[in-house]
Amino acid sequence: MPEGKPTVVPDDGLTTRQRRNRPLVMVHTGDGKGKSTAAFGLALRGWNQGWDIGVFQFVKSAKWRLGEQTAFEQLPSGFGTIEWHKMGSGWSWSRKAGSEEDHAADAAEGWAEIKRRIAAEQHDLYLLDEFTYPINWGWVDIDDVVETLANRPGRQHVVITGRRADPKLIEIADLVTEMTKVKHPMDAGQKGQKGIEW
Repeated sequence: MPEGKPTVVPDDGLTTRQRRNRPLVMVHTGDGKGKSTAAFGLALRGWNQGWDIGVFQFVKSAKWRLGEQTAFEQLPSGFGTIEWHKMGSGWSWSRKAGSEEDHAADAAEGWAEIKRRIAAEQHDLYLLDEFTYPINWGWVDIDDVVETLANRPGRQHVVITGRRADPKLIEIADLVTEMTKVKHPMDAGQKGQKGIEW
C-alpha cells in the first residue's frame, strides 16, 4: 500500500467511494501487548467522526476500572457517543466468584445482547474487547458469531480483540493484525504498572 493506495483495484462494480465506505470486521490478536489499546484508539477516532460506539468487555471484572473508560467518560459532548458495558462478573484467568456455567451463561447473554444491537443497527462501531476468550472456551458459538458478523445490516464496523483468534473469525475479517511479543518487562519479573497496563 505505497502512499496509502491499494495495490489492486477489484472488479466488483463498486465506486471508490462505495469501496471506501464498506463496513469492516477487524481483529487484533496475538500474544503481544497492545490489542485493546489499538482498538480503543480506533474508538477514539470513531468518536471524533461522530460515531455511536458500543464497547463490550468480556474478560474484565465489573469492579475493574480501566483508564480508557475514565478518559472516554470525560470527552465532551457534540461528537460521537460511547456506551461501556462489562459483559460478566469478571470471569478471567483469575476466575472470580461463580461457577463456569454462570460465566458461560453471562458470556452467552452478552453475545445475545450484541446480536440484538447489530440487528437493530444500534452502533456504528462495536468494540468486543477480549471476545476471543469466550469463543475459545466454547461459551459463545463461533459459527453464530461468523454468520452474524458476515450478514450484519447497514454500515456497522466491528473490532474484536484477544489472543488466539479462531481461524473462522480471521477468515471473515477484513483486517487482521497480530501483535507479536518481542520483549516485555514481565519477562524480567516486573509487574504491570499504572499508565502502562491500566
